[in-house]
Amino acid sequence: MSTDAQGRMRSWTLEPSTPTFHPPPGAVDAHCHVFGPADRFPFSAKAKYIPQDAGPDALFALRDRLGFSRNVVVQASCHGTDNAATLNAIAASGGMARGVAVVDPAISERELQALHDGGIRGVRFNFLKRLVDDAPKDRFLDLAGRLPGGWHVVVYFEADILEELRPFLDALPVPIVVDHMGRPDVTQGPDGTDIRAFRALLDSRGDIHFKASCPDRLSEAPPWDDFARAVRPLVETYPDRCLWGTDWPHPNMESRIPDDGALVDMIPRIAPTAELRRKLLIDNPLRLYWSEEWP
Repeated sequence: MSTDAQGRMRSWTLEPSTPTFHPPPGAVDAHCHVFGPADRFPFSAKAKYIPQDAGPDALFALRDRLGFSRNVVVQASCHGTDNAATLNAIAASGGMARGVAVVDPAISERELQALHDGGIRGVRFNFLKRLVDDAPKDRFLDLAGRLPGGWHVVVYFEADILEELRPFLDALPVPIVVDHMGRPDVTQGPDGTDIRAFRALLDSRGDIHFKASCPDRLSEAPPWDDFARAVRPLVETYPDRCLWGTDWPHPNMESRIPDDGALVDMIPRIAPTAELRRKLLIDNPLRLYWSEEWP
């Protein structure tokens, strides 16, 4: 664990390995974040964690090192509903990044359009109580009905509240992307209770996508075999609805910092064919985030 003079923690490795797997040209890291820089983009007064700076330059350097072409920058909870740091990263990308915002449900249509113009293509609803104080489902539903055309909702929750969330998820009027598959217990295996419940959700409507990501969060330690066993069948069954991302700079993982190169090397284990990897890394994220470029 690394802590700076201000007591801010670093949750990412400074020397990631070079992966042995080479992503195909055009591959998208569809789940990553930026932190600050705090002198330009202060953290929220309600932030549950205060990280060291991890800005666009570091993100894009990692992208290049790992062999990716594009990023989807998801607003980090430490920045609250001020999306300036995320918008700054998108603007600095030269068109190679899009974003997902966190907003006050009372946001105006004018403000939503400004986010769209800045490269945002979705909003995130976070139901992890350790990260957010309030998740008003009724206001979220109202907001979902006012989103610009082509946007979707990203939902972050843990498996133990999936059944409670089902009426809310069923009522969302736009496509859904589920972060990290709703954090199932992958040690249960591909036929475990959590994965079966998640499959039931995916089967309930055809516009629910999922991020086959974060073995470092869901599995105890590398080589994350239980993650590979549980997640590969999901990617194979729902090839047009899966995404992948590094989750860099790995919020709240300062005590178990993952190696980004090892995360990339998980990709062929969950997407064993070139066609699956193309869908996971290129086709699906481009369709959601760069629809204007999608054939």
